[in-house]
Amino acid sequence: MNEDIRIHSWPCSYYLDTIKQWVSGRLSLTPVAIKFTADKTGELLVNFHLSSISEIKKESSNLIFSSLTILEKSTKHWFSSLQPSRNVVFNILEHFWREQLLSSKGAGAEAAALQSTKGKELTGLLTGSQKRLEDTAKVLHYQGEQFDNIMRGLNKIEGDMDVADRLLTELESPSWWPFSSKLWKAPLETKPKETATVSDSKNQEGIIIRIPVIITHRTDSNVKPGKLTLFASGLEISDCNSQVIHRFESKDVDDIRVHTPYEISVRQRFIGKPDTSYRLLSAKMPEAIPILEMQFSKKIQFLEDALGFVGARKSPQVDLGTSIWQAATGLLGGVVQPSSPVGGREGMDNDQVQLQKQEKISQEEAKELKQILKKLKGLALETEAELERQDEALDSITTSVDRATLNIDKQNRRIKKLT
Repeated sequence: MNEDIRIHSWPCSYYLDTIKQWVSGRLSLTPVAIKFTADKTGELLVNFHLSSISEIKKESSNLIFSSLTILEKSTKHWFSSLQPSRNVVFNILEHFWREQLLSSKGAGAEAAALQSTKGKELTGLLTGSQKRLEDTAKVLHYQGEQFDNIMRGLNKIEGDMDVADRLLTELESPSWWPFSSKLWKAPLETKPKETATVSDSKNQEGIIIRIPVIITHRTDSNVKPGKLTLFASGLEISDCNSQVIHRFESKDVDDIRVHTPYEISVRQRFIGKPDTSYRLLSAKMPEAIPILEMQFSKKIQFLEDALGFVGARKSPQVDLGTSIWQAATGLLGGVVQPSSPVGGREGMDNDQVQLQKQEKISQEEAKELKQILKKLKGLALETEAELERQDEALDSITTSVDRATLNIDKQNRRIKKLT
């Protein structure tokens, strides 16, 4: 991810201690830093890393009202006249600061752990691929249930149309026809009972991903921290106390706009009343966007500031998958035949020998990699089978809809003759 991406910027004033004056300019937030640029001179007066912040507070005094202070190491920075409001800026800065601290701790532990072998690095890559494939399988499974529900509904429609056809036949038959009353009474008595309603998938489905977000509803002056939860059937926005603010089913979402890699908006349109729209900002949003893109491929739109993120994410993704499998094949081969030389020339120096040793993986790592690859293969086969089943179901649905349309037209003509 590009660390120079500007997530947000706000007009404000900064107290420059060297001249003891307030300077107007813009406070900017990037994924890893906070910057302040003066309006008149364009000079960058403030530029420090989020991880160097010790404290962010809302303060005021007799001379300074509605100010925001950021304690960076031993220096205290004062910002005032924040637009649209101090609370908005505080919530966003605090969110990214806390997430940066958490990721820094995780990254430090991960760096210490990954300083070992290529095998652990490869295990991490394969584990990530497995998680993405599992998320895909969850979404496909839910889509398969939806197709099954559509098929049940179409079967019920066909049954109702058979009954309507018999009733029309009864009405069309002459009054002296002796079997007219039997044409429809028997089928009505033997009509199969309607199948049980669809099980509550909301209670059964699992959570794909849940991330902390800053929520904006319609106006920028009202923001609050909360959570975004992605299910296979839709998405849910809740507050910090896990109280649901709004749930969008997949069919309810009309469009999702990706403003930046860290900010999206979700909207449901209505006729005659205001749209339901939420704007969500999160440091973890890059993890959720690929899942949203998979679920709402026809409804998601990447705006200009997010197009670079799409290109940077999609192109290496193919290379990443290829490199994973190539690396797995090569490394596992090195375990099976550890005596095979990496290079053909003699007189290899100590550095090259050390590099060769580092590129080999242990038997335990190879065993773990094989297990992950086996799971990946099973998930891939299940996903492929589910896609084929959904293709067949879609063909059946199309055929049933065409047949129902013809029957409806035919019955309409018969009704017109009767009237």
